[in-house]
Amino acid sequence: MTEPTIATLSQKYEPAAMLDSFAYTNALLWLTAVRQQPIVHFWQLQPTVILGLLDQRLPQLATGLAQLRAANHQIMLRNSGGLAVVADPGVLNVSLFLPATRERYSITAAYQLMVNYVQAVWPQLSIVTGEITRSYCPGDYDLSIAGRKIAGMSQRRTANALVIMLYVSVDGDQTFRSQLIQHFYQVSLAGQHDKRFPDVDPRVMTTVADQLATSYGVAEAQHRFMTVLAQYGLVDTTSLPLVTEEPEFQAHLNQAYQQMQRRQQRLHH
Repeated sequence: MTEPTIATLSQKYEPAAMLDSFAYTNALLWLTAVRQQPIVHFWQLQPTVILGLLDQRLPQLATGLAQLRAANHQIMLRNSGGLAVVADPGVLNVSLFLPATRERYSITAAYQLMVNYVQAVWPQLSIVTGEITRSYCPGDYDLSIAGRKIAGMSQRRTANALVIMLYVSVDGDQTFRSQLIQHFYQVSLAGQHDKRFPDVDPRVMTTVADQLATSYGVAEAQHRFMTVLAQYGLVDTTSLPLVTEEPEFQAHLNQAYQQMQRRQQRLHH
């Protein structure tokens, strides 16, 4: 069996283009099924809080949103479950797209692929999975080191493709990020207790750089992800940027962007 060619795309979105991040996810899911080829999408945002669908249920959401804006963060509502996470230049998002029917990978098996990938990127760190309950956006597949979360994951699936989306706090001020979300929930819950939303404790989250005890940035992290990828197939960094300019891809991207735009209107009610 010949090794697969894995296409990669790397993007840094300016503030005005933040919705492109999730619009690209939808369009790349379509492309993965069409090309029957694995794709890895690396992306970053300027300081942004990405809300999950459940966050819309917060009783005093408008007050919480005002507080995030006062802290100079953009706000975006994503098209998948989960809860609020922070994206900024110290956070790397890695989306692994696979051409596969729903039967081929269970949800657990797909998550495990990404776990294996991250563990291979930093073999010197003891990275384990399991929910870190007082982190922001806690989930069964949180990635942590000695009880402190460095990354979270989610999945999306279509009939013929799936994507495992990872965010990893590479460097930057994780205490500030955690406090930002802690205060957001405190303000948005307005004193109510609701176990659907995390009681964030900044002490249970950390960054890769802190755990390596060295200055370590997103560029180095992405380089490591690419190096590990090359062990699984031929890495193609050139064709995908060209494919994304083609009319058919642009049509899918535009449709996904408009869906994202409509979703954002829910934040203004």
